[in-house]
Amino acid sequence: MEDLSLAALWWAVIFSGFYHGLNPGMGWPLAVSAALMERRPLVMVKALAMLALGHFLAMIGILLPFSLMIFLVERETEIRLVAGFVVVAMGVYLLINRKHPRILARVHPARLVLWSFLAAMAHGAGLMLVPIYLGICGLLEPGNVAASGHAAAQVLMSNDIVTAFFVAAVHTLAMTTAGASVAVIVYHWLGLKFISKSWFNLDVVWAVSLIIVGGFGIWSALGSH
Repeated sequence: MEDLSLAALWWAVIFSGFYHGLNPGMGWPLAVSAALMERRPLVMVKALAMLALGHFLAMIGILLPFSLMIFLVERETEIRLVAGFVVVAMGVYLLINRKHPRILARVHPARLVLWSFLAAMAHGAGLMLVPIYLGICGLLEPGNVAASGHAAAQVLMSNDIVTAFFVAAVHTLAMTTAGASVAVIVYHWLGLKFISKSWFNLDVVWAVSLIIVGGFGIWSALGSH
């Protein structure tokens, strides 16, 4: 049963990456625009790589602090519940506040790493991963979570840091694959005119997805006892 739950959580990491990659707000239109303006397909590859780096740094920036908390040994369930409620609250806030930051639509390709990092932070992409990540940590190290003492905390922390990087890397790979697929299709067949129409607001879908993921995190935390 635990193996099934762990597999489901890793699939959640991957599918959330696909979802972020398909979201125009995560930047694939910028990669297409850069390639079309310079008339060089390789520019799109470079832009996608910078977007991926920025997204990865944003995921690590959110996940890494959770891997460094020693009291996760004793308060793992409480932290997962709080993270789930925070994600749900973020989703509710986005449903209420429907303004979309269009000022970020024009960004020089050289600044795409910073843009991707800020966009992922602003959209709560890393926050969405927190309940999933904590669930994976709990399933990977059930013995250490139940154990007591500083030694158990050190083992759990060192393993969780690796897990944080792995979760961020798997998620970013899925995000980049999805975004690159859309970018290639738009670049080769649909063109720049499509981008001007595709930069639409996905805030409602994004907010609902945050609520769903947060609810899943709360459910998994309560179901582990």
